[in-house]
Amino acid sequence: MLTSYFRSGDAIRSRRVSDIVLTGTIDVPAPPARLLADWQRETSTHMRLDPGDVEPMPLARARMRWPDYARCVEAMSDWTFALGLPEVLASSDIALMACRGARYHHDAAQYGGAAFCNLFMSEDKGLDLHFPALGLRIPLTRGTAVIFDTGQPHGVIRRGRTSFDAADFPPDQDWLQIFLTWELPVEEAHVGQALNIAFDIAPPVSPQPDEEQVRLDGERADVCPNSGRWFQVD
Repeated sequence: MLTSYFRSGDAIRSRRVSDIVLTGTIDVPAPPARLLADWQRETSTHMRLDPGDVEPMPLARARMRWPDYARCVEAMSDWTFALGLPEVLASSDIALMACRGARYHHDAAQYGGAAFCNLFMSEDKGLDLHFPALGLRIPLTRGTAVIFDTGQPHGVIRRGRTSFDAADFPPDQDWLQIFLTWELPVEEAHVGQALNIAFDIAPPVSPQPDEEQVRLDGERADVCPNSGRWFQVD
């Protein structure tokens, strides 16, 4: 059993890590060439985004060069509304992110109280969003939309591969993926129901951690960045 311990106000609560991934493809226009060039310049010179890294991008600057930004957000809002998540994006934090592939990881040590809602804006470059514990691969293309539990291991790997290898992302090819991401609070009723999350599942007699973490069968656990498998942390 995977259990996420997350901060809720001043307390730490427990919850089940959901194995539900909601995904679809929505119709969004391609970002303008000027903005694509800015993203390439930002990630290659200013950020030095290495294979496997996932880093935030300057959203405010991007919006100034992105005439269809509001249209993309509206399309994502319509998609989440159709899933039974009314108005959830409007009240959630949004960020612009970039990656050149992504090592396997989970995000519940920092965002245990959230589900991620991502909208990918890059074209199909032969990369998949891979959830190894679920046996699920989602081809990444412009308009790919996905909602998943932050405690579920995931990575971005080359299509056809079964693990992450930095050598799969040589510098002479364009592997950049840009995506918008929202943090959806799992305690919001519609989000919890959509992901079928059960709360306060830890036995009352079990030791209560004082920080966010994921436990596998009662032991603190982390994810191997290359294989995506869980391992227990001493």
